[in-house]
Amino acid sequence: MLKAYDEQLRTDAETPGAVTVTRHGPLRLITFDGGRGFISYRDLGGADEDGIEALVAAAAAHFDADPAIEEVEWKTRGHDVAPGLHETLVRHGFEPEDPESIMIGEAHLLAVDVPLPEDIRLRAITSAEDVRAAGVMQDGVFGSPTSEGRLDQMVRRIAAGECEMWVAEADGEIVSAGRIDPVPDTEFAGIWGGATLEEWRGRGIYRALTAARARTAIALGKRYIHSDSTEFSRPILERSGLVKVGTTTPYVRRPS
Repeated sequence: MLKAYDEQLRTDAETPGAVTVTRHGPLRLITFDGGRGFISYRDLGGADEDGIEALVAAAAAHFDADPAIEEVEWKTRGHDVAPGLHETLVRHGFEPEDPESIMIGEAHLLAVDVPLPEDIRLRAITSAEDVRAAGVMQDGVFGSPTSEGRLDQMVRRIAAGECEMWVAEADGEIVSAGRIDPVPDTEFAGIWGGATLEEWRGRGIYRALTAARARTAIALGKRYIHSDSTEFSRPILERSGLVKVGTTTPYVRRPS
Protein backbone atom coordinates (compact mmCIF):
# COMPACT_ATOMS: atom_id res chain seq x y z
CA MET A 1 0.00 0.00 0.00
CA LEU A 2 2.88 2.37 0.69
CA LYS A 3 4.24 1.70 -2.80
CA ALA A 4 0.83 2.52 -4.30
CA TYR A 5 0.73 5.69 -2.19
CA ASP A 6 4.14 6.84 -3.43
CA GLU A 7 3.47 5.98 -7.07
CA GLN A 8 -0.11 7.18 -7.39
CA LEU A 9 -0.47 10.06 -4.95
CA ARG A 10 2.89 11.81 -4.84
CA THR A 11 2.21 13.47 -8.18
CA ASP A 12 0.04 16.38 -9.30
CA ALA A 13 -2.87 14.22 -8.09
CA GLU A 14 -1.84 15.33 -4.59
CA THR A 15 -2.71 18.97 -5.17
CA PRO A 16 -6.12 19.46 -6.81
CA GLY A 17 -7.12 23.08 -7.16
CA ALA A 18 -3.55 24.35 -7.55
CA VAL A 19 -3.27 27.78 -9.17
CA THR A 20 0.29 27.23 -10.39
CA VAL A 21 2.80 24.36 -10.29
CA THR A 22 6.49 25.10 -10.85
CA ARG A 23 9.01 22.28 -11.07
CA HIS A 24 12.50 22.62 -9.62
CA GLY A 25 14.45 19.38 -9.91
CA PRO A 26 12.41 16.76 -8.02
CA LEU A 27 10.30 19.40 -6.26
CA ARG A 28 6.82 20.61 -7.15
CA LEU A 29 6.34 24.18 -5.93
CA ILE A 30 2.59 24.76 -5.75
CA THR A 31 0.56 27.90 -5.19
CA PHE A 32 -3.04 27.82 -3.98
CA ASP A 33 -5.62 30.55 -3.58
CA GLY A 34 -5.48 32.39 -0.29
CA GLY A 35 -1.71 32.96 -0.30
CA ARG A 36 -0.74 29.37 0.42
CA GLY A 37 2.38 27.71 -0.93
CA PHE A 38 3.02 23.96 -0.84
CA ILE A 39 6.11 21.87 -1.59
CA SER A 40 6.03 18.16 -2.36
CA TYR A 41 7.83 15.51 -4.38
CA ARG A 42 7.92 11.76 -4.97
CA ASP A 43 11.51 11.59 -3.73
CA LEU A 44 14.51 13.90 -3.52
CA GLY A 45 16.42 12.27 -6.34
CA GLY A 46 19.16 10.88 -4.13
CA ALA A 47 20.31 14.35 -3.05
CA ASP A 48 22.98 14.54 -0.36
CA GLU A 49 23.04 17.21 2.36
CA ASP A 50 24.50 19.84 0.00
CA GLY A 51 21.90 18.99 -2.63
CA ILE A 52 19.08 19.25 -0.09
CA GLU A 53 20.44 22.62 1.06
CA ALA A 54 20.24 23.87 -2.53
CA LEU A 55 16.68 22.54 -2.99
CA VAL A 56 15.38 24.11 0.23
CA ALA A 57 17.05 27.44 -0.51
CA ALA A 58 15.59 27.52 -4.03
CA ALA A 59 12.11 26.66 -2.79
CA ALA A 60 12.21 29.37 -0.11
CA ALA A 61 13.42 31.95 -2.64
CA HIS A 62 10.67 30.96 -5.09
CA PHE A 63 7.90 31.72 -2.60
CA ASP A 64 9.64 34.76 -1.10
CA ALA A 65 9.47 36.32 -4.57
CA ASP A 66 5.65 36.23 -4.46
CA PRO A 67 4.30 38.93 -2.11
CA ALA A 68 0.88 37.24 -2.01
CA ILE A 69 2.24 34.19 -0.20
CA GLU A 70 1.31 34.14 3.49
CA GLU A 71 2.61 30.68 4.42
CA VAL A 72 4.44 27.79 2.81
CA GLU A 73 4.24 24.12 3.79
CA TRP A 74 6.98 21.59 2.99
CA LYS A 75 5.42 18.14 3.34
CA THR A 76 7.92 15.53 4.56
CA ARG A 77 7.47 11.77 4.80
CA GLY A 78 9.26 9.68 7.38
CA HIS A 79 10.22 6.90 4.94
CA ASP A 80 12.08 9.22 2.53
CA VAL A 81 15.86 9.20 2.23
CA ALA A 82 16.58 12.84 3.03
CA PRO A 83 19.91 13.44 4.84
CA GLY A 84 19.89 16.61 6.89
CA LEU A 85 16.43 17.71 5.74
CA HIS A 86 15.10 18.60 9.20
CA GLU A 87 18.08 20.75 10.09
CA THR A 88 18.05 22.44 6.68
CA LEU A 89 14.35 23.26 6.81
CA VAL A 90 14.67 24.72 10.31
CA ARG A 91 17.67 26.78 9.23
CA HIS A 92 15.58 28.29 6.44
CA GLY A 93 12.72 29.24 8.75
CA PHE A 94 10.44 26.20 8.39
CA GLU A 95 8.95 25.08 11.70
CA PRO A 96 7.85 21.44 12.20
CA GLU A 97 4.28 20.80 13.26
CA ASP A 98 2.97 17.64 14.88
CA PRO A 99 3.67 14.46 12.90
CA GLU A 100 0.67 12.61 11.51
CA SER A 101 0.15 8.97 10.59
CA ILE A 102 -0.26 7.99 6.94
CA MET A 103 -3.24 5.62 7.06
CA ILE A 104 -4.34 3.42 4.14
CA GLY A 105 -6.92 0.68 3.84
CA GLU A 106 -9.60 -0.89 1.69
CA ALA A 107 -12.64 1.38 1.37
CA HIS A 108 -15.06 -1.47 2.03
CA LEU A 109 -13.61 -1.89 5.53
CA LEU A 110 -14.96 1.54 6.47
CA ALA A 111 -18.35 1.38 4.73
CA VAL A 112 -20.21 -0.13 7.68
CA ASP A 113 -23.44 0.67 9.51
CA VAL A 114 -22.77 2.70 12.64
CA PRO A 115 -25.49 3.26 15.28
CA LEU A 116 -25.93 6.94 16.07
CA PRO A 117 -27.67 8.96 18.78
CA GLU A 118 -31.28 9.68 17.80
CA ASP A 119 -30.70 13.43 17.59
CA ILE A 120 -27.83 13.19 15.07
CA ARG A 121 -28.40 13.72 11.34
CA LEU A 122 -25.75 13.11 8.65
CA ARG A 123 -25.77 14.87 5.29
CA ALA A 124 -23.54 16.05 2.48
CA ILE A 125 -23.41 19.84 2.24
CA THR A 126 -23.05 22.02 -0.85
CA SER A 127 -23.98 25.60 0.04
CA ALA A 128 -21.39 28.25 0.82
CA GLU A 129 -23.19 28.98 4.10
CA ASP A 130 -22.94 25.36 5.25
CA VAL A 131 -19.32 25.02 4.17
CA ARG A 132 -18.38 28.12 6.15
CA ALA A 133 -20.28 26.89 9.20
CA ALA A 134 -18.42 23.58 9.00
CA GLY A 135 -15.15 25.49 8.66
CA VAL A 136 -15.85 27.51 11.80
CA MET A 137 -16.52 24.30 13.74
CA GLN A 138 -13.31 22.70 12.43
CA ASP A 139 -11.33 25.84 13.29
CA GLY A 140 -12.52 25.55 16.87
CA VAL A 141 -11.38 21.94 17.07
CA PHE A 142 -8.02 22.39 15.35
CA GLY A 143 -7.27 25.83 16.77
CA SER A 144 -6.15 27.26 13.43
CA PRO A 145 -8.42 29.65 11.47
CA THR A 146 -9.15 28.86 7.84
CA SER A 147 -8.64 31.72 5.40
CA GLU A 148 -11.53 33.04 3.34
CA GLY A 149 -9.58 32.11 0.22
CA ARG A 150 -9.36 28.49 1.28
CA LEU A 151 -13.07 28.39 2.14
CA ASP A 152 -13.94 29.92 -1.24
CA GLN A 153 -11.79 27.30 -2.93
CA MET A 154 -13.62 24.54 -1.04
CA VAL A 155 -17.01 25.88 -2.12
CA ARG A 156 -15.87 25.91 -5.75
CA ARG A 157 -14.47 22.38 -5.57
CA ILE A 158 -17.67 21.01 -4.05
CA ALA A 159 -19.76 22.78 -6.70
CA ALA A 160 -17.55 21.27 -9.40
CA GLY A 161 -17.96 17.76 -7.96
CA GLU A 162 -14.28 17.44 -7.11
CA CYS A 163 -14.94 16.56 -3.47
CA GLU A 164 -17.73 16.12 -0.92
CA MET A 165 -18.12 17.60 2.54
CA TRP A 166 -20.16 15.64 5.10
CA VAL A 167 -21.45 16.93 8.41
CA ALA A 168 -23.25 15.60 11.46
CA GLU A 169 -25.84 17.92 13.00
CA ALA A 170 -27.65 18.05 16.32
CA ASP A 171 -30.64 20.40 16.41
CA GLY A 172 -29.26 22.23 13.39
CA GLU A 173 -25.77 22.69 14.88
CA ILE A 174 -22.81 21.13 13.06
CA VAL A 175 -21.01 18.95 15.60
CA SER A 176 -18.72 16.98 13.25
CA ALA A 177 -17.48 17.38 9.69
CA GLY A 178 -15.11 15.81 7.18
CA ARG A 179 -14.29 15.86 3.49
CA ILE A 180 -13.65 13.17 0.89
CA ASP A 181 -11.47 13.84 -2.16
CA PRO A 182 -11.60 11.15 -4.87
CA VAL A 183 -8.21 11.30 -6.60
CA PRO A 184 -8.62 11.16 -10.41
CA ASP A 185 -6.79 8.41 -12.31
CA THR A 186 -5.86 6.54 -9.12
CA GLU A 187 -7.31 3.84 -6.88
CA PHE A 188 -7.51 6.30 -3.98
CA ALA A 189 -9.85 8.67 -2.24
CA GLY A 190 -8.63 10.80 0.63
CA ILE A 191 -10.56 11.67 3.78
CA TRP A 192 -9.57 15.01 5.28
CA GLY A 193 -10.49 17.56 7.91
CA GLY A 194 -12.31 15.15 10.22
CA ALA A 195 -13.26 17.03 13.37
CA THR A 196 -15.82 16.50 16.14
CA LEU A 197 -16.71 18.84 18.98
CA GLU A 198 -15.29 17.49 22.23
CA GLU A 199 -18.65 17.06 23.94
CA TRP A 200 -19.88 14.84 21.07
CA ARG A 201 -16.90 12.49 20.90
CA GLY A 202 -17.15 8.83 21.80
CA ARG A 203 -20.63 8.36 20.31
CA GLY A 204 -19.71 6.89 16.91
CA ILE A 205 -20.28 10.14 15.01
CA TYR A 206 -16.81 10.39 13.44
CA ARG A 207 -16.89 6.74 12.44
CA ALA A 208 -20.33 7.20 10.85
CA LEU A 209 -19.05 10.20 8.86
CA THR A 210 -16.10 8.11 7.75
CA ALA A 211 -18.46 5.31 6.66
CA ALA A 212 -20.55 7.76 4.64
CA ARG A 213 -17.45 9.03 2.86
CA ALA A 214 -16.21 5.50 2.22
CA ARG A 215 -19.51 4.66 0.51
CA THR A 216 -18.97 7.65 -1.77
CA ALA A 217 -15.49 6.35 -2.62
CA ILE A 218 -16.81 2.87 -3.45
CA ALA A 219 -19.56 4.31 -5.65
CA LEU A 220 -16.85 6.12 -7.60
CA GLY A 221 -14.84 2.93 -8.09
CA LYS A 222 -12.09 3.69 -5.59
CA ARG A 223 -10.35 0.81 -3.82
CA TYR A 224 -8.31 2.57 -1.14
CA ILE A 225 -8.96 5.24 1.46
CA HIS A 226 -6.00 7.27 2.68
CA SER A 227 -5.68 9.89 5.36
CA ASP A 228 -3.05 11.85 7.26
CA SER A 229 -4.41 11.21 10.73
CA THR A 230 -3.92 12.93 14.05
CA GLU A 231 -3.71 10.88 17.21
CA PHE A 232 -7.43 11.57 17.74
CA SER A 233 -8.56 9.88 14.51
CA ARG A 234 -5.85 7.24 14.04
CA PRO A 235 -7.28 4.75 16.58
CA ILE A 236 -10.73 5.01 14.99
CA LEU A 237 -9.37 4.27 11.53
CA GLU A 238 -7.25 1.41 12.89
CA ARG A 239 -10.34 -0.15 14.45
CA SER A 240 -11.95 0.04 11.02
CA GLY A 241 -9.05 -1.84 9.43
CA LEU A 242 -6.81 0.90 8.08
CA VAL A 243 -3.07 0.48 8.56
CA LYS A 244 -0.41 3.00 9.51
CA VAL A 245 2.14 2.78 6.70
CA GLY A 246 4.30 5.76 7.62
CA THR A 247 4.38 9.27 9.00
CA THR A 248 4.20 12.73 7.51
CA THR A 249 5.30 15.97 9.15
CA PRO A 250 4.44 19.41 7.77
CA TYR A 251 7.07 22.12 8.07
CA VAL A 252 5.55 25.58 7.81
CA ARG A 253 7.29 28.84 6.94
CA ARG A 254 5.67 32.24 7.12
CA PRO A 255 7.68 34.77 5.10
CA SER A 256 8.54 37.91 7.02
